[in-house]
Amino acid sequence: MQYILSFLLLLVVLFGGFFGAWYLCTRKVWYPDEPLYWLLKTLEAFSPYFIIAMVVLVPFLFTYFAIRKPLRYLDDVIEAAKHLTDQADVPIELVPELADVQNELNLVREQSRRNAQLAREAEQRKNDLIVYLAHDLKTPLTSVIGYLNLLADEPQISPELRARYTGIALEKAERLEELINEFFDITRFNLTTLVMEPERTNFTRMLEQLASEFAPVLSEHGLLLWADIAEDVEIMCDRDKLSRVMDNLLRNAVSYSYPETKISMVMDVCDGTVRVRVQNSGRTIPPEKLAHIFDQFFRVDSARASATGGAGLGLAIVKELVELHGGRILAESEAETVTFTVLLPDGISRSGLKPLSQ
Repeated sequence: MQYILSFLLLLVVLFGGFFGAWYLCTRKVWYPDEPLYWLLKTLEAFSPYFIIAMVVLVPFLFTYFAIRKPLRYLDDVIEAAKHLTDQADVPIELVPELADVQNELNLVREQSRRNAQLAREAEQRKNDLIVYLAHDLKTPLTSVIGYLNLLADEPQISPELRARYTGIALEKAERLEELINEFFDITRFNLTTLVMEPERTNFTRMLEQLASEFAPVLSEHGLLLWADIAEDVEIMCDRDKLSRVMDNLLRNAVSYSYPETKISMVMDVCDGTVRVRVQNSGRTIPPEKLAHIFDQFFRVDSARASATGGAGLGLAIVKELVELHGGRILAESEAETVTFTVLLPDGISRSGLKPLSQ
C-alpha cells in the first residue's frame, strides 16, 4: 500500500508539474528574439518523448529504488541470522527501521543458547548418573557373589549364619534390581512417546488404595501417613499414569522425610480443579535447587542418592505425566517441610464437595 500510494503521488507531481508548466507557458505569447523561446520550442518538440519516458522509465526506476531498500534490509537480516548460533555475548544489531526484527532475532538467539545450555546440563547430569549407577552396580553384585561363594564353600555352615548370608545376598540382589530398573527408566524416559488412555476413574478410591499399599513402607521407615481425601471424587484420567504420579510423590516423601515424622496427603476439589497436596517433614530445599527439582536427572542431595536409589527421574516423570493430563505441579519448601501440589482438571461434574481452603 505504501508503494502504491507513493507511486501515485510521484505520478501526480510529475504530470501535474509538466502540464502546469505547459499551461503557464501557453498563457503568454513568445517571440523568437526572447531568450527562452528556442528552449521552449525544443521542449515542445520533445514533449511526446518526455511523456513516454515518464510512463516507462518512472515506474521502472521507482520500483527499482523501492525494492532495493527492503532487499538491502533482507541482506542485513540474512547476515544477522548467520550469528544466531554464535556463543559471543555481542547482541545482533540492525538499522533502526528493523528494530522489531532485531529484537526477535536476539530473543531467538538467547532462547537457542538457553536451550543448548539446558541440553548440555541434562546430558552432563545423565552421564554423571550413568557413571554413578555403573559404579554402584558393581558393589551389590560383588556382595551377592561373595556371600554365595561363602555358602558354596562352607556346606557345614550353621543355619543361623546361612540365613544371615542369604538375607544379605537377597538385600544386595534387590538393590541390584533397583539400579537396573533405573537404567530402564532412563531409556524409557528418553525414547518412549507417552500416549494417554483416559477413562472415568474414582480418584478417591485410587488414593485410599495407594495409602493402604504404602503402610509397610511407612512402617519400615517409622513414618505415619495422614490422609484427608474428599469423598466420591471421579475424574477422567489415565489410571496407570496418574497412579504412578502419586506413587512417585509418596516415595519421594518417604525417602526424604525425617524419621518418626508424619506425611500428609490431602485431596479436595473446587471450581472444576482437583488438588492433591503431599507434604513431608524434611530438610528445607534451597530456592536455587527447588527451581530445578523437576529437571531430568536432578537430585537434591547427591550424597543420599545411593541410599534412596534416586536416579533423578521420578519428579521429571511426574511433571510430564501431570502436564499430559492438562494439569500442573508446584513445589514449595520452607521451615523444614516440602510440599508438592498437583492441580488437575476435574472433567466430571459433581456436587457436595467441600471448597478448597485458601
